Amino acid sequence: MNDKPLNGYKAVIYDCDGVMFDSLESNFIFYSKILEHFGVPPLDRNNEEVMHLLHTSASREVLAHLFAGDERSAEAVNFAGTIDYHELLPYMQMEAGFRETVEALRDMVRLAICTNRSTSMEMVLEHFGLTPYFSCVMTAARVNNPKPHPEPLLKVLEYYAITPGEALFVGDSELDCRASHAAGVPFIAYKADMPCLARIDRHEEILQLLRAEKKGEF
Repeated sequence: MNDKPLNGYKAVIYDCDGVMFDSLESNFIFYSKILEHFGVPPLDRNNEEVMHLLHTSASREVLAHLFAGDERSAEAVNFAGTIDYHELLPYMQMEAGFRETVEALRDMVRLAICTNRSTSMEMVLEHFGLTPYFSCVMTAARVNNPKPHPEPLLKVLEYYAITPGEALFVGDSELDCRASHAAGVPFIAYKADMPCLARIDRHEEILQLLRAEKKGEF
């Protein structure tokens, strides 16, 4: 990595689902398998609240919601751990321009992931050939409090020994936004409208934003 940080920023941190990948279908199939196993009525694709939940929250929180009032909730969590996520990888699509963007950034800043996925993140990175790009991968399984709590982001900052203002967090959900603001890390909203330092609709725009920021145009 270049010793000189990009315009004062030393790290760019990415959420996974909805930012690095369109993974809504794989998540839908994952939770559908669990519900089917326990004979619970199937998910409703038209239920925006539930679809958003399984796209953004940690699996324990999703299952707590789906099995609310069901004494088999703990069993559902255990069963989820037996599902072979390799079967779901074909249903994930990398966001356009993402690989090219991290390739451009890798020699300028440190790259990290902060996700509410629990155990599948390394598998996903390996499958898509992204493992070499990320030196810190913070998952829900590695913290006591997943997003929207700031703990995951704070752990990334601690790992790199940097201040909140020396990082950017790219996310797409309210959970990401809340975690970012709570941690004091400037937030970049990807294809989303919410309080942020800037919004981007294409990954490569983060390079343009960083250059513009240097000129006082951010």
